[in-house]
Amino acid sequence: MTNFVPAETLHRLVKHAIDSGAAESIAEAEALFKGYRLHLEMSAEAAADPVQQASLLTAVALGRRVFLGGVTVSGSLGTGLTVPLPFGKTLADAVQALGGLLRGKADGAPTVIIGGGPIQRRDGFCIRTAAAGWRGGILPGHADLGPGAGPVMPLAGMLAAALAINEVYLFLNGGAPATGRRSVGLSLWRPGPEVDWLAPDDCEPTLTYLPSRLWLIGLGHLGQAYLWALALLPFAKPENVALVLQDIDVISPSTESTSILSDATLIGQKKTRAIAAWAEARGFHTAIHERLFDASFRRQADEPAVALCGLDNAAGRRALDQVGFDFIVEVGLGRGHRDFRTMRLHVLPGSRSAAEIWKVAPAAETVEDRPAYSRLLVEGALDRCGMTLLAGKAVGAPFVGAVAATLAVSEVLRLLHGGPIHRLLDIDLLSLEQRVASGHPGDFGRINPGFALAKCNRPV
Repeated sequence: MTNFVPAETLHRLVKHAIDSGAAESIAEAEALFKGYRLHLEMSAEAAADPVQQASLLTAVALGRRVFLGGVTVSGSLGTGLTVPLPFGKTLADAVQALGGLLRGKADGAPTVIIGGGPIQRRDGFCIRTAAAGWRGGILPGHADLGPGAGPVMPLAGMLAAALAINEVYLFLNGGAPATGRRSVGLSLWRPGPEVDWLAPDDCEPTLTYLPSRLWLIGLGHLGQAYLWALALLPFAKPENVALVLQDIDVISPSTESTSILSDATLIGQKKTRAIAAWAEARGFHTAIHERLFDASFRRQADEPAVALCGLDNAAGRRALDQVGFDFIVEVGLGRGHRDFRTMRLHVLPGSRSAAEIWKVAPAAETVEDRPAYSRLLVEGALDRCGMTLLAGKAVGAPFVGAVAATLAVSEVLRLLHGGPIHRLLDIDLLSLEQRVASGHPGDFGRINPGFALAKCNRPV
């Protein structure tokens, strides 16, 4: 092999453009993404609300990884930071720390308004995020709609932001004709398709108990999104939270394109150590494991019994229910240019073993015949082996992992609040209304997952 560089440096949505045939070279695909811009506007009435702040900061963190022409932010940004993230004292501080630009909207940029009520109809693409209770989603900016009130739940704000970034990307890509003109959302308490996310839900509990002992397996796209979600939760005493972080990889240039906590300053560092430093800045305690997760691994009795899995290989997943965890939430994401918006969540142990669920690894898409790959081969940038390596890399988008993380962490929160647990959640962000939610037949009532108390919250 003559050149490994593109596989480790290529932006995972730029790869979407070359794999789908939308661009005939890497240079053309990169130029396309550098033309993508986003404007975020923080509504004055929402600025101090921690749920809406969670939406804004999640949208900045995700958006600047997708829209390489820049994410500009305006509105009430002098407000003090009420969401518990380690990014300064004000919203403006946090926006800049996450890579957003404090300025007005550039001509033609799609706009996402964070929170607030309906606005006058505007020219161009304009949607707004909406979150209340355990429900989050997006609406046209002018729509006279909004979710009914419910208890404070920051992950609803994270969910709304991730759905907004997905909607803008769909609009810019021409992926769906109704983008920007529809209501899209779901409930994290009852995520099935039968639940109207705009309707108030008396079943939603006040967020009282939060997980205090968790094992994160894999610290890439999903693992970092899990930690972002955990960091948004209102722990009364974050120092009571103990996390075990397990991974064997280092942060590469391409990691930043999908992973919400990675940036260029961390390239070459072990993921475990970089992510542990971020978690400890949030106030959590961490331990790290830098060894491969497989069937030979064994959890010790004094270690966390609840795991969030972000592995992207079937071999590791097959071992999940063999190593001693009491409760495992696992999410798999689509890898190809056609299915990268899909996610499938499992809670284990279940009626089927992990080895049975992942008995056969899914077949990868064949993309080597796309023009961009042929050009790399002809120009000598890659030999055929290097081209195969590049083609085998996954397409990925950080907003997909963010949606998945809200669902995964919510499974643990529902466990702590006596809510429904799911054997399976199957979702495609291209058609969220067609999602599948299947209840878990198991009884987890005797599990002691460990919990910490949440700060007192007011309804919104």
